[in-house]
Amino acid sequence: MKAIFLNCTLKSSPVTSHTQALMETSQKILEEEKIETQIIRPADLKIDPTIDPEYEDDDWPELYQKILASRIVVLGSPIWLGEMSSIAARIVERLYAHSAETNKDGQYIYYNKVGGAMVTGNEDGAKHVSRNLLYSLSHIGFTIPPQADAYWVGEAGPGPSYIDAGKNNEFTRKNTRIMTWNLIHFARLFQQIPIPVQGNTVK
Repeated sequence: MKAIFLNCTLKSSPVTSHTQALMETSQKILEEEKIETQIIRPADLKIDPTIDPEYEDDDWPELYQKILASRIVVLGSPIWLGEMSSIAARIVERLYAHSAETNKDGQYIYYNKVGGAMVTGNEDGAKHVSRNLLYSLSHIGFTIPPQADAYWVGEAGPGPSYIDAGKNNEFTRKNTRIMTWNLIHFARLFQQIPIPVQGNTVK
């Protein structure tokens, strides 16, 4: 089984990313369960703005194949002005562009995949961003397990970020653990018992 984390920070590698640091906590649990993982920063790639599923003049086609090969897909975003990053919005749009495609059983392409959200920031907005990410994934066919988000936010205004102040936050650690295990449980369930095709095929 494979899991992919899309860290939609605005920072290109190797600049430190607080969202990635939170994702690595979840990644560790997955790898202990022998699940192959990868964290990718779309900021390191050329991802153009389009909802044309045939568009191939950037790095999206290769990234999309990695997403298709993954049973677990986690979107991560910092909070800017109370919203997800512009890169996170672009990734959602590019995922949406393929949402009319189907799997071998005639269901929409993201069926039997599970999705999660991880958010960091220095101010309020984590639940708002998580809600938008999880709704977007659900709407295009991903299954969202219970409590499939984890986040950390600091005090309003400038101040320490997750790496500096949040790693020992018990609430964040607990929710990261719950989110990760619920992703694992549902992913394993779909490996054994896929969503039945009755009533939900495209035609």
